[in-house]
Amino acid sequence: MSFKVHVEPSGHEFTTESGESILDAAVRQGINLPYGCRNGFCGTCQSTLLDGDIGYPEGPPPGLDENQAGACLTCKGVPSSDIRIQVHEISQAQDLEIREMPCKVDRIERLNDDVIRLYLKLPEGERLQFLAGQYLNFILEDGERRAFSIANAPHDDALIELHIRHVEGGKFTDFLFDGMKEKTIMRIEAPLGSYFLREDSDLPIILMGGGTGFAPLKGIIEHAFEIGVDRPIQLYWGVRSEQDLYLPDLPKQWAEQHSNFSYIPVLSEPADDWQGRTGWVHESVVADHTDLSGFEVYMSGPPPMIDAGKTAFLNQGLDETRLYSDSFEYGAAAAEA
Repeated sequence: MSFKVHVEPSGHEFTTESGESILDAAVRQGINLPYGCRNGFCGTCQSTLLDGDIGYPEGPPPGLDENQAGACLTCKGVPSSDIRIQVHEISQAQDLEIREMPCKVDRIERLNDDVIRLYLKLPEGERLQFLAGQYLNFILEDGERRAFSIANAPHDDALIELHIRHVEGGKFTDFLFDGMKEKTIMRIEAPLGSYFLREDSDLPIILMGGGTGFAPLKGIIEHAFEIGVDRPIQLYWGVRSEQDLYLPDLPKQWAEQHSNFSYIPVLSEPADDWQGRTGWVHESVVADHTDLSGFEVYMSGPPPMIDAGKTAFLNQGLDETRLYSDSFEYGAAAAEA
């Protein structure tokens, strides 16, 4: 049996399925309720039950403040009727607590000659709440920081996924590629950045990534699918050669599974047998869209691509307030230290 959850003061409503916690249902439907561990210990998800009934199938969670009238923990609370709760929703990056925490390297996958996929696991009972498209910092022993975009979507938060390109001569990426092992303990600072999917719009979306700029776009796309965004989404992924499309089948699968999604890879240095788009990726966007006044555009990748895209897209009528970018300036710093 499903039940309706009404959230005050936002007025948002969503439904829970039989046996589903309030928080799991909210995350599944794109409602950004606050949370920390998702295991009933930290109390970050505590809200006030105004109407209706909930239960805790596993018993009262340890993080519940039973001295507060109507207190409930959404991560463990399961409705047994329609309910109304009061809680401050996460609507912007500033609403999220930036945390420093240890993590363990859970898995390392080499995706091509110079890109790895790194999976990080937080301590038992901890989860990171973030918005699709944000990034984290590794905190090094000398206090220096190295930033990488989070490549997974918020609903899929058991591990943190990163896509990392090897920077020639960069001590940190040398360590990541050649010295780091699974189970290595790192320290991170997250979530960071104001680059994330704006969910309150109904405009069609253009996503443009260069190289590992695909990483935050992957998180944004998977989040959009999860919450049922039905507006058109176009992904333009620009790289040098075909082997630099380091997850080549994934965007194709998205296009097959979602009628509102399309994928355009663009190579700047293609082999003779390449049948797709060539040149600079922003030029393909402009060629396909002579008028961008009715779009939202998200860009992520190297600064020259970001700068060229911004100039070209504004010239095509894009409203500057609908242009969001994540410029990977940190790559230069990583090469020097």
